[in-house]
Amino acid sequence: MVQISKWKVIFVLAICGLGILLASPNIISPKKVATIPSWLPKKQMNLGLDLRGGAHLLIEAKIDVALREGLENLQQGVRGALRKAPAIGYRNLGLVRNGITVSITKESEIKEASKRLRGIGQQMAFDKTDNRLSLKFTEEQLRERRSKILEQAITILNRRVNELGLTEPSIQRQGADRILVQAPGADPEKLKKIIGKTAKMTFHLLDPEMTTLDPKKRTPPGTMVLRSVDEVDGNGTPVYYLVKKRVQVSGENLAGAQPTVQQGRPVVSFDFDPVGARRFGNVTKRNVGKPFAIVLDNEVISAPRIQEPILGGQGIISGNFTTESARDLALLLRSGALPVPLTIIEERSVGPSLGADSIKAGKTASIFGLIAVAVFMVLAYGGFGAMAVVALGLNLVLIAGALSVLQATLTLPGIAGIVLTIGMAVDANVLVFERIREEQRSGRTPISAIDAGYSRALTTIIDANLTTFIAALLLYMFGSGPVKGFAVTLAIGLCTSMFSALMVTRIMVVTWLRRRRPQRLPL
Repeated sequence: MVQISKWKVIFVLAICGLGILLASPNIISPKKVATIPSWLPKKQMNLGLDLRGGAHLLIEAKIDVALREGLENLQQGVRGALRKAPAIGYRNLGLVRNGITVSITKESEIKEASKRLRGIGQQMAFDKTDNRLSLKFTEEQLRERRSKILEQAITILNRRVNELGLTEPSIQRQGADRILVQAPGADPEKLKKIIGKTAKMTFHLLDPEMTTLDPKKRTPPGTMVLRSVDEVDGNGTPVYYLVKKRVQVSGENLAGAQPTVQQGRPVVSFDFDPVGARRFGNVTKRNVGKPFAIVLDNEVISAPRIQEPILGGQGIISGNFTTESARDLALLLRSGALPVPLTIIEERSVGPSLGADSIKAGKTASIFGLIAVAVFMVLAYGGFGAMAVVALGLNLVLIAGALSVLQATLTLPGIAGIVLTIGMAVDANVLVFERIREEQRSGRTPISAIDAGYSRALTTIIDANLTTFIAALLLYMFGSGPVKGFAVTLAIGLCTSMFSALMVTRIMVVTWLRRRRPQRLPL
């Protein structure tokens, strides 16, 4: 153990130098980091919500609303199936709990109606009572649908929040119908604006006889009154449009959307997938000269007149956009529509001043812990303890470098993990030094005592650190948020402390031993 080859020494020095280089960006300001050449390490540790500040939102998903919309779509499908030639007479088509029901007027048509309903709801439970037919979801199907709706909402929220350029946002499921969003460094108001939009976009034709109207007047069948997002009349009253209910093209067929500029004004350009491009082309070809409404979340954001067929599958949404609002709309359209309305039921904003206090407290705890450990090691083991303290300082640098290159998020519990690592980092050195003491008392020479101390303590060191590492791994796998932050820093600290104790400290001890060649070790 006292014979260390040159390549091992070079390897250890290279790792230490790399750790110092990777950790160095953390001691300078972000503005100065931006001036560092791209070929040099410039990543800094990511600070979590409790250190950097940001937004904490607990959101409730209105899953029952989404389930009802699904049943309404099923109701439309049943109506279309029964009206398909040859038409089947029916009445009382409506929604019931977890399904739909309909009464067939002629007994001779019940068999054909049952066949058509079974074809629509293949996975649903079918029931026939006299002339009354029903399709219902089972409890297991409802649980599965609820879970899928919530997972889809989380996926879309992830896309939206990630496109904001935030560092390490956390979006997690909470229970059966809630989502927890934590976004370090985020503006809470902007985050709520982006998250709260359902962003369900559809394309409709306007009533050719009337494009704007009084919303209190009765509307013809098959139409609905929708408010314009930003248009007002001469009196400052919002403009309302008479929009045909039938959806010509759905936003589900959008392939992309980008903010751009047209005639010096911000607009949003969009393009469809092949299916949407074909539908959009056919609609514009058949309705040249007619007004066309682009509807987002039941509000008209633009109502241009179709000047000519648009066959390329691309279009422009114009309006009273600012550069920021155009960018936000493009983001919402790219990420897709939420399958369910969301309601923010809890909101907490963490200010940077609180995070700064936490960082200051963490630094103070780390410094006091480091001083206390250093004093104990020097008093207990003299010069050998001083070598362990040097390795401990290097261990902290390696932790900072690892957190920076891995872009792991440092939270307040993570700082607690680092403070714990300070104490654990010298544990391996204590085991080695105590073993060397015992070997020296039994009459071994300094070289023999050091060799036996390192070789015989190695198994104990590996066992102790491996069991703690397994505990950290389990905390990371089954924990969430702050618990994961603690587990990450603890696991990294265990790896770096073993490296510093078994390699760095040993190189210093062996170098001292070769130069001094003492007759007795100062332990």
